[in-house]
Amino acid sequence: MTLHPLLRTALAGAAAVAVLASATQSCALAAEISGAGATFPYPIYAKWAESYQKTSGVQLNYQAIGSGGGIKQIKARTVTFGASDKPLKEDELKKDGLVQWPMVMGGIVPVVNVEGVQPGQLVLDGPTLAKIFLGEVKSWNDPAIAKLNPGVKLPAAGIAVVHRSDGSGTTFNFTDYLSKVSADWKSKVGEDSAVKWPVGLGAKGNEGVAANVKQTANSIGYVEYAYAMQNKLTYGDMINHDGKKVAPESEAFAAAAANADWKNAAGFYLLLSDQPGAKSWPITASTFIIMPTEVKDDAASTAALKFFDWAYANGDAAAKELDYIPMPKTVVELVKKEWATQIKGSDGKPLQF
Repeated sequence: MTLHPLLRTALAGAAAVAVLASATQSCALAAEISGAGATFPYPIYAKWAESYQKTSGVQLNYQAIGSGGGIKQIKARTVTFGASDKPLKEDELKKDGLVQWPMVMGGIVPVVNVEGVQPGQLVLDGPTLAKIFLGEVKSWNDPAIAKLNPGVKLPAAGIAVVHRSDGSGTTFNFTDYLSKVSADWKSKVGEDSAVKWPVGLGAKGNEGVAANVKQTANSIGYVEYAYAMQNKLTYGDMINHDGKKVAPESEAFAAAAANADWKNAAGFYLLLSDQPGAKSWPITASTFIIMPTEVKDDAASTAALKFFDWAYANGDAAAKELDYIPMPKTVVELVKKEWATQIKGSDGKPLQF
């Protein structure tokens, strides 16, 4: 199994990376790692799963169904782990007997399909982006867009808005950003994994939004950066919190992530949108793993923790290749302490992996 078929499958809308127990393992020792949730980290999870299978013989069954679906499945205990870009607050974690931690960070980018406009040529700021998704800025040559883009030939065509139709952590982080930069957005729509969109066409998953933007002239959407790259979509630059123009690239995502105070984040609940700093990308986000504090299947949960431990130790290069930002080693240490104290097997003792 290679990375490229996995990514092509994901971007075409498939939901899972199939897992089989290694032929080198006995049936008695085989444990399936099953997970479901966010599409935001699917490209890197697929890459890690491929590499981990080669070294361990264990493979991952991950259904990229959106953060909302991942939260529902882990609460129902139908998967070993859930994955979400919308973190759960500490009281909700305690109520449902769950623990979460950040696995990797990345950037959410506006993507457009406007004839003659090249990647990075278009510039948007938060208030204008909010007005586009509110349906108040309706055409590409609107004065609000033209003012930000002197010298760029913008058509008089109407803007076709594309947004997520499913419960989405990408949507949560995107709307959280819009709520911070636009009082109108906050009062009229707000932030959540699913909102009542004023305008636009809905699509399922990051891959669905990417496909719809690619196929629809004069459209705009929002996706995790890896999906923009894999689909060769035109992305926009942004004016950030400090009023500086920034491009969506790993250095800008890392600059925003540098402000994260994970040590004082209860239950690792932390959002990274609209961070200060001249180089910070304004729509940066973390993606989280969620597991029960009292696991249902000791073997599967132990196998999952081994995988996550391996990814932290060996997955940074692959993450950077796909323009994700690895978690700092200090954060990984905090996460492992959480595993040791919060995740317990059927005997009531911490899982040993």
